[in-house]
Amino acid sequence: MDNLRELADKINIDKDFKGLVKTGEPLAEHTTMGVGGAAVFFAVPDTEAAFIHIMEKCVESGTVPFVLGGGSNVVFPDDRFSRPVLSTEALCGITLSEKTDSTVTDSHSLLLTCGAGTPIKKLTEFCLEHNLWGLESFAGLPGTAGGAVFMNARCYEKQASDVLHSARYVQIASAGSAPVAAEYTMNAGDWAYKKSPFQSMQGSAVILSATFAVTENAGSREKLEEICTGYIEDRRKKGHFDFPSSGSVFKNNRDFGKPSGVLIDEAGLKGTECGGAQVAPWHGNFIINRGSAKAADICQLVRTVQESVKAKFGFDLEPEIIFPSDQA
Repeated sequence: MDNLRELADKINIDKDFKGLVKTGEPLAEHTTMGVGGAAVFFAVPDTEAAFIHIMEKCVESGTVPFVLGGGSNVVFPDDRFSRPVLSTEALCGITLSEKTDSTVTDSHSLLLTCGAGTPIKKLTEFCLEHNLWGLESFAGLPGTAGGAVFMNARCYEKQASDVLHSARYVQIASAGSAPVAAEYTMNAGDWAYKKSPFQSMQGSAVILSATFAVTENAGSREKLEEICTGYIEDRRKKGHFDFPSSGSVFKNNRDFGKPSGVLIDEAGLKGTECGGAQVAPWHGNFIINRGSAKAADICQLVRTVQESVKAKFGFDLEPEIIFPSDQA
């Protein structure tokens, strides 16, 4: 822990680092669930170069950092978090360009590139402002572009991989090895439901930016706005914004025949509480923070749901929420 404080002091006076480093930063303020202890080392690099630079310094010190996007799919432990946390929040620029290769076949398609920390809200609003189609089903989704690509977020039957063109990322093979920046070009065979190739790469793969293929459709902005508003309103009606949460807790297994939320409902678990955490009374696959939840409450409730569904249906629920550990 002391070496991370020393590292923070060094980074703050490092001329090659552009950004901010804090010690004792409350992680609950950086997640949609609103739980978690303080980070001993919390950094917000301003540029890709600064991000790679601080990653190098972390691995030189023998630690592998945890990279945080919008915090919409993360539950940090209640105790002090002694692993470096690097936030992508400052990597949020958006640019639009013409296609330059044959991987985008539609003559009206454009390439939209954004930093990994770009909020999905900002991304969909940009598309609406410029009448760009392709990302409208993600309207209202919390989190960031980088997180959506890493998790292959799925909204209303569309996955991030359906519109991804390419991504820039950095890979850490192990503590003590230098981060390596690389470009990924979309290959549909690398992707599956809630799975991306970045999850299975050796070591930690950190997305720095993502490029999506979008379509310009002149004269249809009103229709695009109507669709985006419809998706946001549907989320509102389903209670997505009523309490702090991390969205869907468990992945669905289509081969099993029923969504996870239905299994949880049929197991009689809706409304089940543990401390300040509760399985949402209106949706079995949501766990909400009623105001006083601890990470430990959420973890225990997840286990309770898993055990009950396993006992009733013989089915193992797989969480899609990430529960970071101090150990990389």
